[in-house]
Amino acid sequence: MHDIPTTVFISLRSRFFDDLGKPKSFNLRPKQNTQDDPFDEFLANVALSGIDGLECVKASGPLITPDLALFRSALCRGAKPEDLRDDLTRLVAFEVKKLERTPNGTVARASGLDYNTTPPCGRVRIYDDAGVTLDVRGFYIFVCLEAANAGVMVTALAIVDGNILNTDFAFYLSIVGEREKKIELGSYADGADRARPMLIFSNPLGVAQFNKGACLIHPSSDLETKTASTLKRVHLLKRTKKGAIDAEFHVYRTRTDAEGMEVTTLIDPMPTPTRDTKTRPRGRFKLPFRV
Repeated sequence: MHDIPTTVFISLRSRFFDDLGKPKSFNLRPKQNTQDDPFDEFLANVALSGIDGLECVKASGPLITPDLALFRSALCRGAKPEDLRDDLTRLVAFEVKKLERTPNGTVARASGLDYNTTPPCGRVRIYDDAGVTLDVRGFYIFVCLEAANAGVMVTALAIVDGNILNTDFAFYLSIVGEREKKIELGSYADGADRARPMLIFSNPLGVAQFNKGACLIHPSSDLETKTASTLKRVHLLKRTKKGAIDAEFHVYRTRTDAEGMEVTTLIDPMPTPTRDTKTRPRGRFKLPFRV
């Protein structure tokens, strides 16, 4: 029995790419409104439905994170919350991030991706049906979706341990918890400021080594053995904090996709633009004449 992120990766690699690693086209139903998400629905109801004894549950509505939870119910029922905290074989939450490709072939938002009001994290907070709090491991499904002759296709897929993006669970909780908003604003005191943060963090598909094909970024170094050589380790990925190595992760591809590849080390490979603390003003509306 593989852990859940590994199972998800092997299944989606087969679903979205052929034996030679070329993207396969598939159909999504039309998008109905801004919050509607046909791809997440396709993952939950088709691509990840009933694989390797896993159950997949999609968020019950828009503006709920994470997008999906995959679990082995027989291993979760009756367990203590602390037993599920770090067990990748029982219960893992997934957030889905969909990107497009720019005309020059790179993945859009390569140097910084909007995470809206929820910071990425390797641990996320969910609840059981009785309202009991469960803090469980969080992974991400990054895809680059492109139009195909017969529907759409995934040209880049990365299943990613959320810890490569952020390990600060306290910061995560400080953002997703309740905040005070300002009310009675404006001339007639009927305005409100929701005080919603808009967060930008790294985009793994912005890394040249990840922006084509399928890869798994995982905390374990021994998946080659655990998967009977189905997977091959191709990179050691290191993240640094203040100049010191803070965490190490391991990047895998299927053995057929990794033929001829040797393990290389990537240190903080995600591109990050230069930023300052000031926000940019709104764009200026210009009239076509002088006064």
